[in-house]
Amino acid sequence: MHTADDIWWREKSCNGAAIQHFFLSSGKRYGKMKQKTIQNQTTKRKRDHDMKYMFASDVHGSAYYCRLMLEKYKEEQAERLVLLGDLLYHGPRNDLPKEYAPKEVIAMLNPLRNKIICVRGNCDTEVDQMVLDFNVLCEQAYVNFNGCSIVLAHGHKLDEKNIPALNDGDILLCGHTHVPKCEKRDGYIYMNPGSVSIPKENSAHSYMILDDKFYWKDLDGNVYMEQKY
Repeated sequence: MHTADDIWWREKSCNGAAIQHFFLSSGKRYGKMKQKTIQNQTTKRKRDHDMKYMFASDVHGSAYYCRLMLEKYKEEQAERLVLLGDLLYHGPRNDLPKEYAPKEVIAMLNPLRNKIICVRGNCDTEVDQMVLDFNVLCEQAYVNFNGCSIVLAHGHKLDEKNIPALNDGDILLCGHTHVPKCEKRDGYIYMNPGSVSIPKENSAHSYMILDDKFYWKDLDGNVYMEQKY
C-alpha cells in the first residue's frame, strides 16, 4: 500500500520499450521493472548531434555517379544522407551526365527513403515526387549538430546573395553551383559540397562528410578540404 505522496512515473527508452519506475516521496527508488528487451539492448539510437552526415548535391540523373555516391555513403557509415536537390533531371543548361538514367537513380534512392533528407532543386518537380518515396519538394531544411545550426537549401532561391534568417555562427549549406566552397561571411559560413555528377570550374566529383568536422571528399574518398564547425 502506498500513500498519495508516492510518485509514479513512466518513461520510454530509445528503442521504444517501456521502463516503469516507482519512487517514494522521500525520493528513494522503491522498485524498478525493465523489459528483457531493454536488459539485452547493447546499442542506443544516436541523437542528431552524435550522427555522421553525408551531404551531396546535383546528381542530375546519372546512374553512374549515383552508384558511386551510394558506395561512398555505405563506406562512410553515415547515419543520414542529405541531398541538396537536382536529383533526376539533367537540366537544359547541362550536358547529359555519364549513364544518364533517371529510372535507375530512382531505383537506387528509394530503398534509402528512411535515411535521406532532401531539399528541392530548381530541376526537381512534382512529377519527381510521384516516383520518389521521400520528400523532394521541401525548399529548405534544418539540421542541428552539436549546437551548430545548419540551414539546407539548393541555392537557386536561398544562396550566398539571398541569405535566409541566420544567427551568428550558423551555416548555410547549398548545392546548385556545382562548385565546392567554404567561405566565412559576415556572421555565418557558406558551404557547398560541389556536384556528384557534373562538377564545374575544374572541381572534383565530390561530397561532404560531417563528423568531428566538415570534410570535402572526391569520389575516391580523398579529403581535399576541411573545416571545423
